[in-house]
Amino acid sequence: MSSAGVSRTEQKERTRRAILDAALTLAEDGGLAALSLRQVAKEIGIVPTAFYRHFASIDELGLSLVTEAFDALRALLRDARAIPEETDSEWDLAVSIADKSIDAVVAHARQSDRQLRFIARERLAGPAAVRDAVRHQLELVERELATDLAHLPFTRAWSASDLAVLSNLLVNAMLSHVEELSRATSAADTRRIADTARRQLHIVLVGALRWDSSK
Repeated sequence: MSSAGVSRTEQKERTRRAILDAALTLAEDGGLAALSLRQVAKEIGIVPTAFYRHFASIDELGLSLVTEAFDALRALLRDARAIPEETDSEWDLAVSIADKSIDAVVAHARQSDRQLRFIARERLAGPAAVRDAVRHQLELVERELATDLAHLPFTRAWSASDLAVLSNLLVNAMLSHVEELSRATSAADTRRIADTARRQLHIVLVGALRWDSSK
């Protein structure tokens, strides 16, 4: 135990956490691919060699950020996809799901904005290993959502491929909405973005009521 009452293990974990937080912040400007370990080390006041005690490379650091970011995304989707037990009609059910989804997006955009922006950005512009990891995690998330969607009354006769398309559409829409909401500069901006997102989901899900996979 050190004189400050912090064990070596605790100090190591604090440094690791500081590296992750610094990388998440610095990557906001140019993305993870433009980030160097020297930048991260300088940001938190450690020598570059100390970085290697925690991560072998920026790619390995990025993979840890992917894991954390998807914890945040799964929490969002867990809140968004809670299916109401009782509704008067399939129309009401579709509207209720859309409303709950946007409420969840607004809440998580405040709590996990950097992590969710990280996913939206790095799936297209990150290092190859990080892009692959994000793509793989998104596929898993979309499969989980497709399984839940299959239990809705109006999708029970849908094909697996159509459920996958709807799931992909909803996940991508949520990431887009989160990115917009996290950059809102006022309460009025947040309301405007949320209202537009809500209307988009109403259109998508109400339209899904009339979809027939057999045609």
